[in-house]
Amino acid sequence: MTTQHSIAIVGAGLGGLALARVLHVHGIPATIYEAEASPAVRTQGGMLDIHEESGQAALRAAGLYEEFQAIIHPGGEALRILDKDAVVHLSEDDDGEGGRPEVERGGLRDLLLDSLPPDTVRWGAKVTGARPLGGGRHEVTLADGSTFTTDLLVGADGAWSRIRPLVSDAAPAYTGVSLVEADLLDADVRHPGHVALLGRGFAQALGPGKGFLAHREPDGSLHVYIALRTPPDTLAGIDFSDTGAAKAALLGHFADWDERLRALIADADGALVPRPLHALPVGHRWDRVPGVTLLGDAAHLMSPFAGEGANIALLDGAELGEAVAAHPGDTEAALAAYERAMFPRGESAAAGSVLSLDLSFREDAPHGVLEMFAGAR
Repeated sequence: MTTQHSIAIVGAGLGGLALARVLHVHGIPATIYEAEASPAVRTQGGMLDIHEESGQAALRAAGLYEEFQAIIHPGGEALRILDKDAVVHLSEDDDGEGGRPEVERGGLRDLLLDSLPPDTVRWGAKVTGARPLGGGRHEVTLADGSTFTTDLLVGADGAWSRIRPLVSDAAPAYTGVSLVEADLLDADVRHPGHVALLGRGFAQALGPGKGFLAHREPDGSLHVYIALRTPPDTLAGIDFSDTGAAKAALLGHFADWDERLRALIADADGALVPRPLHALPVGHRWDRVPGVTLLGDAAHLMSPFAGEGANIALLDGAELGEAVAAHPGDTEAALAAYERAMFPRGESAAAGSVLSLDLSFREDAPHGVLEMFAGAR
């Protein structure tokens, strides 16, 4: 039996949830199909700085701004930038005036989920493909063999979107940079030296072609990204199932770095998780296709080095919801209005991400990032 929806969203990430919430605020029902079995199947990972002009604007449109303020991590906007010798070149405290407060991604996702009717998300519903039926309608196939049809289909399903092929042949390409995630748990007690070095907000220790990015999390842990500008097969050649061997391999890339920074690898608690970074072409766009559109990473996947991905996804979702509400009965007008604003916004953010990535790892790092911050001020 095939289920019919007026609006179907594929993907229960931040952008898809923001879309569903704004539609709900306007009394418009939508259904989200999500491959994960439940909202608790995995941790959502890391801290996000939520920008006034994008992520916060989206949360205002969703009627969740006050609730968002309650989950902000105090002190999270503190910033420290170091070089490979652990010399601190910039250190700023969080005075509460920065405009980009930090929150846990998982906490933000839960805030959005809890604001929706309980039957909005169909968990464990992995989309395997979609096809047009004509007149703007689409049929979507799930891994269990079932199907649904929809008058409006939104791909909010991330980097490897199953909906993107309906509008575009573009595919993500490796950016040249890979991250490895590590955690230092109960840092004040177990790793006080690392806390003293990195501070209590966001820290970057950068050198030519590599570095460390670290966030202090609300639970007192340090979440560290080990960054390498390297060919795509470098991490593939490391056995991450053997944590000791993985640590030794990564330490080999930082042989001439200060021992206090190398210790972020050596002292890491638990498994290390590789994350090769991919991106869509800057300026990715498509001709208007009836009844379907994309948002967030499905539309404009970019590296995290400008801090824009989650913010743009939230704003995409909110603005698409507002456009649908503003054009009742005229899906094509709503999608055209949404895409007119979304395409240039995504292009600008993606270009900024490329620039920031290059500045982070150039030969005189961290001076490129220091110049960027000085220019912004």
